[in-house]
Amino acid sequence: MQQPSVSDELLGQHLLDIIGRRQLSALFQPIIQMQTGEIVAYEGLIRGPSDSPLHAPMNLFKVARANNLTQEVEHLCRRVVLERFAELNLPGKLFLNVSPECLMPQRSGARGETLETIQQIGLHPDRVIIELTENQPTYDYELMREAVLHYRNMGFRIAIDDLGEGFSSLRLWSELRPEYVKIDMHFIQGINNDPVKLQFVRSIQEIADKSDTLVIAEGIESQAELLVLRDLGVAYAQGYHLGRPHASPAKALPGEVVKALSRNGVAVYPQRSIEKNAVSILKLLHRVAAVPPSMNNNDVYEIFKADPKLLIIPVVEKDVPLGLISRFVMIDHFARPYQRELYGKKSCKQFMDGRPLIADKDTSLQELSFRMAESAAHHLFNGFIITEQGRYLGMGTGHDLMREITQMQIHAARYANPLTQLPGNVPINEHIDRLLQSDTRFWVCYCDLDHFKPFNDVYGYRRGDDVIQLTGSILSAHCDPNRDFIGHIGGDDFMIQFQSEDWRERCQAILDDFGQRIMDYYSIEDRERGGYISEDRQGKKVFYSLMSLSLGVIKVEPNQYYSHHQIATAAAEAKKQAKKIHGNSLFLDRRQEPQR
Repeated sequence: MQQPSVSDELLGQHLLDIIGRRQLSALFQPIIQMQTGEIVAYEGLIRGPSDSPLHAPMNLFKVARANNLTQEVEHLCRRVVLERFAELNLPGKLFLNVSPECLMPQRSGARGETLETIQQIGLHPDRVIIELTENQPTYDYELMREAVLHYRNMGFRIAIDDLGEGFSSLRLWSELRPEYVKIDMHFIQGINNDPVKLQFVRSIQEIADKSDTLVIAEGIESQAELLVLRDLGVAYAQGYHLGRPHASPAKALPGEVVKALSRNGVAVYPQRSIEKNAVSILKLLHRVAAVPPSMNNNDVYEIFKADPKLLIIPVVEKDVPLGLISRFVMIDHFARPYQRELYGKKSCKQFMDGRPLIADKDTSLQELSFRMAESAAHHLFNGFIITEQGRYLGMGTGHDLMREITQMQIHAARYANPLTQLPGNVPINEHIDRLLQSDTRFWVCYCDLDHFKPFNDVYGYRRGDDVIQLTGSILSAHCDPNRDFIGHIGGDDFMIQFQSEDWRERCQAILDDFGQRIMDYYSIEDRERGGYISEDRQGKKVFYSLMSLSLGVIKVEPNQYYSHHQIATAAAEAKKQAKKIHGNSLFLDRRQEPQR
């Protein structure tokens, strides 16, 4: 057994001195009710002497475990917190940290001591929540259930701390059925920018709803995080944004926090971007029998003749692909005079494409499509060879590749536009529905480029894509990411749902920015004459003005519209009116007709 070091012994003696002189102090951090902004509870925290290496609770309990003093330290911590809570006359409930090992039935002193203390200071057990803080694995769940039942029978309620972070917190939830669960701050901080964290908390909230458990989000450090969590239905919140741990904590929230929570609007949820390498070409694999290079052309011709649907035969030697033989190339040669007599008994390499497109099975569909687009046109018809570590596996066709890419783009565009990475039609409609349900006022802005098609015809699709990306970045730059939702409907059409009251100033900034930056996409000659010549749909030469941006806006009052379909129709009409105005334009539809 390893002997304790001199420093460990000194810290152990120091800890005994702290216990003997009761040199621990209590801090309290508020826990609020999301819907009202009211402080409903405080978590009691402990600190050692300020000038001591055991000031931080992590160090305090580490030394306590090393010196078998965990029970004594926990008893003192609970008494100090309970007494100070009563002394401050703080409102609401108290979350009291207890480690699972100190809750076990064989620790009868722990259970009796807590109840005795709260009775002495005049607190009722229903104001105290036992918060299980996990410091090491817990395996004896039967004993834990017995201990929790004992505490519940005395009037206490149970909370589990750091859900998602501890050794077995999900198992503890299932076994103990606590009244409260606290989600670890890792999943809370930055949730307004992280769709994975959003989905984790949403899933926890769904489980909590079904198990009659109240969720507490820990570690909230910004208003954006707070509002996302409120919209997810999380009941309670805790964190520096609401109040730091303090020896004499406030009994009410800061005014700006109360104001933010009282607003009817909705938070902007983060959107999942397109996963570019999610699907590999293995999905396109066809097992096609290969031939060796020693096979002659007559025998290959007979294989094609026996299977009219067979278009390509790979040539492989010792599992290494050498090339492809095309049905059309071989038949074309054999149809010429004397070709069969000359080449029929020669190696099939005679008519083989020796530079086929070869890709490993783990290559993504997108990566192969880029390679296909940059290669010679015949590869699209011949297809490609799929290998595993250089060994032949099978074939894939250009038709299958294009079909899969098209389906992926259609699916992705519904959720996130592949060109701008902005949310597509499904998230746009979901956000509008959330706004309608919140009974809040908001503005919908339909954004459309004027003269975009002729620009594409003159300058090419690559430059057109650059302009669409520019438009998306300008819209994003002038909107509040926590209040305004920007979506890309498709092509050169965008939609913004503004909650920002200064939406008009933001729209004007968008128009000004676009008017300046779009000039960089034209030639000097077109800029000087203010436009360019292109053909219209009838093939006539027409002079087109430089591109401009039209913004059509509708104001949405509570109970005015009842679906995103109605809003889309009204916004499209406002956009049409904006496009009638020459140049960069903003049109607000001031009609407030009641919707049937």
